[in-house]
Amino acid sequence: MKILIVDDSKLARMGVVKSLKEVEPNAELFHAENGLEAVEIFRQENPRVVFLDLTMPVMDGFEALKQIIAIDKDAQVIVISADIQDEAKQRVLLAGAKNMYPKPINEEKMLQIFQQDLLI
Repeated sequence: MKILIVDDSKLARMGVVKSLKEVEPNAELFHAENGLEAVEIFRQENPRVVFLDLTMPVMDGFEALKQIIAIDKDAQVIVISADIQDEAKQRVLLAGAKNMYPKPINEEKMLQIFQQDLLI
């Protein structure tokens, strides 16, 4: 399974990778540091799941989500962000994200995401 992890923080990306190891140990992982890279990788690789941060340089997660959903209306995007405001959550859900979780994600939360949010 192809999974795209998008965050401008390498530490945050590595945290997602660590939590994925237990849930999807054989996943093919792709990394992007901003929304523009994410959209380009999404076009090229068509990942099954995208873990997306909101606050990033070049292109933020809101715009990246919009463009990813425009490419594939059924894209499975999970937003992982330090922005835990209700307004941000409503925006991403209306834009097509499957759900939104606060940083950081641990293995227990990742398992919950795969069991409850994703159509795998």
